[in-house]
Amino acid sequence: MANIKSAKKRVLIAERNRLRNVAFKTSIKTAIKNVLELAKSDDKEALKLAVSKAYQLCDKAVSKGVLHKNTAARKKSRLVLAVNKIQAAK
Repeated sequence: MANIKSAKKRVLIAERNRLRNVAFKTSIKTAIKNVLELAKSDDKEALKLAVSKAYQLCDKAVSKGVLHKNTAARKKSRLVLAVNKIQAAK
């Protein structure tokens, strides 16, 4: 542990930010899993809302600095490709 007061504060802030980032990333993963589950069902409206929610979480993560913009774009692109693939297989 650091000895200087400002360094101690930075350690606390870094841990707080890490926990926030982990929570954000986990919520994105959960939203993506929900979309993929809904893609297997026939409920188009729920699927549309779930995709919208996943997009919203990715975009919010970019604005908060949790994800890089290209990472979010890649996640969104792969999500839509996976949904289309599941839909085509049905």
